[in-house]
Amino acid sequence: MDWMNWIDWTHLLEMLIVPLCILTAALTVGIMLNRMIKKRVMNRINTDEASWQGILINALQGVPISFCLVVGLYWIVNTIDIIEPLVKIFSYILFTVIIFTITRVIARTVSGVIDMQIEHSQQAMPKTTLLNAIVNGIIYAMGILVVLQYYGISIAPILTALGVGGMAVALALQETLANIFSGLHLILSKQLRLGDYIHLSSGEEGRVTDITWRFTTIVPVGEGNMVVIPNQKIASSIITNYSMPRHDIIIKIPVGVAYDSDLQKVEDVTLEVAHQVLESLGEKIDDNRKPSVRFYNFGESSIDFNVLLHSARFDDQFRLKHEFIKALTARFREEGIEIPFPIRTIVQQPN
Repeated sequence: MDWMNWIDWTHLLEMLIVPLCILTAALTVGIMLNRMIKKRVMNRINTDEASWQGILINALQGVPISFCLVVGLYWIVNTIDIIEPLVKIFSYILFTVIIFTITRVIARTVSGVIDMQIEHSQQAMPKTTLLNAIVNGIIYAMGILVVLQYYGISIAPILTALGVGGMAVALALQETLANIFSGLHLILSKQLRLGDYIHLSSGEEGRVTDITWRFTTIVPVGEGNMVVIPNQKIASSIITNYSMPRHDIIIKIPVGVAYDSDLQKVEDVTLEVAHQVLESLGEKIDDNRKPSVRFYNFGESSIDFNVLLHSARFDDQFRLKHEFIKALTARFREEGIEIPFPIRTIVQQPN
């Protein structure tokens, strides 16, 4: 610690006062410009984030701050008389700020383009945080390597050390890496998309809300508690995806009526009730999604049939069944159509 006694701290602080004041003023001006430009842009341009204008606006956020900081650093380096070590330090900071700004703009632009392509093409890949995290990680890593190269730090030994150390890390983090690659497999194989309702062979089911680098999160019907499942478990499970190949699902509701019922009337009344319930719940009814009635069995106490209803969302089926059963029961009572209790007739032979 004897070397600290040789430093003239008073002189050093005097030399740093002006550069620090310039940096403070530059940051203040940059923050004010950024807020002013953002406010005016938002007031004049009403655009979707998944468009070229939205991507450009999002990518350029914070650039005025970086620009003013670069101007301040350039001013310090080229106009103010300070000692050579400080000039070199400020030069390094100037280059770092420039590279970081460019890297951030590129990362935001690439992520925005990926999101836009996914929005415009639902059959491409699902939009998840895992994709954006990987893309951003690669771009920022390249920016760091450029900065290190400018500092005079050779990146070849670093890459060699990373290669050797990567083997040890891979052995220590087998489960984590398995989850990462399982998540990529789920995304690239198009087995899951955000918003899909799935059921796993292990019993969990719900709507997919996100696929991260380690976990997939699903929310059960009724907006219940979030279920977090490792990607590896999902990749190794048997998945039933109720949202593919299309979101429309068929709901089958079994019903039985008495043997003396007019079956044509039963069918007409049931279809009328089904149309009313579907329309009240906002379900779309067209030629391919019409409700239907199918008689299929002479039961022990009733003639059994299935009512087939179409729903656009899997988790709407419970509400649809609830409303249909209530409405059908009330209508059958009005029409005098009997839904019999399960009965069994026993004939006893005389001795």
